[in-house]
Amino acid sequence: MSQIWSAQKKHSTWRRLWVALAESQHEMGLPVTREQVESLRSAIDDIDFELAAKAEKDLRHDVMAHVHTYGERCPDAKAIIHLGATSCFVTDNSELVMIRESLEQVRKRLVAVIDQLAKFAAEYRDLPCLGFTHLQPAQPTTVGKRATLWCYDLILDLEEIEYRIEKLRFRGVKGTTGTQATFLQLFKGDHEKVDELDRRVTEKMGFKDRYAVTGQTYSRKVDAQVLSALSGIGQSAHKAGNDVRILQNRKELEEPFEKNQIGSSAMAYKRNPMRSERMCSLARFAISLTANAEDTAATQWMERTLDDSANRRLSLPQSFLAIDAVLILYRNIVDGMVVYPKVIEKHLNEELPFMATEEFLMAGVEAGGDRQDLHERIRVHSQAAGAEVKVRGGQNDLIERLQKDPAFAGCDLASALDARKYIGRAPEQVDAFIAEIVDPVRQRYQADLDQSVEDLKV
Repeated sequence: MSQIWSAQKKHSTWRRLWVALAESQHEMGLPVTREQVESLRSAIDDIDFELAAKAEKDLRHDVMAHVHTYGERCPDAKAIIHLGATSCFVTDNSELVMIRESLEQVRKRLVAVIDQLAKFAAEYRDLPCLGFTHLQPAQPTTVGKRATLWCYDLILDLEEIEYRIEKLRFRGVKGTTGTQATFLQLFKGDHEKVDELDRRVTEKMGFKDRYAVTGQTYSRKVDAQVLSALSGIGQSAHKAGNDVRILQNRKELEEPFEKNQIGSSAMAYKRNPMRSERMCSLARFAISLTANAEDTAATQWMERTLDDSANRRLSLPQSFLAIDAVLILYRNIVDGMVVYPKVIEKHLNEELPFMATEEFLMAGVEAGGDRQDLHERIRVHSQAAGAEVKVRGGQNDLIERLQKDPAFAGCDLASALDARKYIGRAPEQVDAFIAEIVDPVRQRYQADLDQSVEDLKV
């Protein structure tokens, strides 16, 4: 991702655009020679950044500084570089190229995390654990089912990224205010040739479609939509990261912790969830940049205003770099996640008697008891057991209390404490989710997954 947003990539892409423009103009009969085109092509990556910096200091214009620098390198083609174009021909179009490549990189990262989460979910598909609503103990679920919730968020993010890649278009050859007036002049009023030039340059730069109309810039709503998609990934990762941090606090699972890793400079025993914390931190940063892009889209004046330029040079690459790092961290966390079944079982058993009260009620009714009377007895015993836990710091003794109550004599209350009775279809839901949702993603992006395995070996 750093390479995609590097100065070399940016300005090499500018030169690729100038070559595509010159080559198309040559093909369509304008006074641009094949030799000039080839001269420009030969120097696409040979950029004298020191010379460009000196020129920009003098000219106070980055695009013209690079036009002059390119011209110094290719003096025979100097006269036709940037012919008919405006600055946004290179700046906006190159950004669209880099946005597309960045989205594709994000997609690869997403697929790798989805794959890893699905493996984790499959491994723990039927391990019962305490569920939570309002961060309070609730009906049990399984460790694997909870992981599918994290994974499905990323599936929805993947669909959004795929959509953004599909819908991303090229600004093309639109001129100073988007009217193509200069190119119409170059082609002596031939509208069809102007449109053909636009189409050719678009295709040479690897795009199928152009934005139908633009001002000087492509609509900044595109940036807002892209950053919103990246924010979505940040939201998903932050949610999962928070869950991991809470569960690590409960000692139910743990993110990877290296042999010589130090959790705290003062508290030597600490095993802080620093990867999840870093993931949440970067995710929050990426989420915050969405409003920036929305403000930029809202404050564009008429055909364009330049107050978007310096802003976007920060917000676009930083959003992509942050989310790239988030997904690297996310995969690393899941790849090395440690689960502690005994602690999970202990916590579940502490709450299970409360959750089994409906089973107790039905058992009492089947033994001939009055439903309303039994309900009241269970309510009173439950509150007493809760006080034992919360006030006196004791163990949950609800079962013992009920077993001593004559109304429940002869009821097999212990059998109601099998946690698997309360996880519903969680294991089957995991299986179905992987088969119906994840496996098609794996098949669609198998080549990316193969590459991601190699990346882990590095």
